[in-house]
Amino acid sequence: MSALLEIRNLGISFGGLRAVHDVSFAANPGEIVSVIGPNGAGKTTLFNMISGVYRPGAGAVVLDGRDVTGMDPFLLARLGLSRTFQNLQIFQNMTVLENAVAGFHLRESGPLLADLLNLPSTRRRARAAEAGARALLERVGLANAAEREAGALSYGALKRLEIARALALEPRVLLLDEPAAGCNAVETEEIDHLIAEVAASGVAILLVEHDMKMVMRISNHIVVLDHGEKIAEGKPEAVSRDPKVIAAYLGPDAAALHEGEVAHA
Repeated sequence: MSALLEIRNLGISFGGLRAVHDVSFAANPGEIVSVIGPNGAGKTTLFNMISGVYRPGAGAVVLDGRDVTGMDPFLLARLGLSRTFQNLQIFQNMTVLENAVAGFHLRESGPLLADLLNLPSTRRRARAAEAGARALLERVGLANAAEREAGALSYGALKRLEIARALALEPRVLLLDEPAAGCNAVETEEIDHLIAEVAASGVAILLVEHDMKMVMRISNHIVVLDHGEKIAEGKPEAVSRDPKVIAAYLGPDAAALHEGEVAHA
């Protein structure tokens, strides 16, 4: 199976400070690839380069064999790459349904004049968008909240709403930036199941998340960053035992202790 998304030697600097350097990995359809690392490791900067928010200073982003490096986010979305953000991007004063419908606008291709005149074609597209939005809300467990104001939802529900809106673009690659941040255990489990279900449908998922239990539970592959560089990559079990990963999170003394325990096992 060929990789759906390839990250090739990606790097960027800000004012002479190297934020990300020479990072490479790939994601296949239906695979959950988690990018982890301590605060300041470059995870969100990497996501911003992949999703077109930042233009890389080096390397390439390849989507289904096509070089899309530095392409604008709305063009990437049309090609099948969508994302959520670390900070919620929800319209708090709109209803849950209206937020979900907003995700369909990028896919609309009707003429402006038809929209201004509210022609039958415009009304048909609006009905189709609403039907699609309601189906997505059912998928993420928010169908009963469709008419509620989004600002009245719990934080975990808002996170699922943001995922629903990203799914409205029918992505082949979905980037999730800390989808469980700020959620309690029950909300985290709901998001955990939702991510697994989306991946099972064939979507390649890139995940940045600080909840290591969740990462180890659902990831097929893990990439570890520290100070902007990849220090480890592999299956969750192998990554969790890597001394470089332990040192990055807990310090070199913890890594040395871990090596000693392994040696005497």
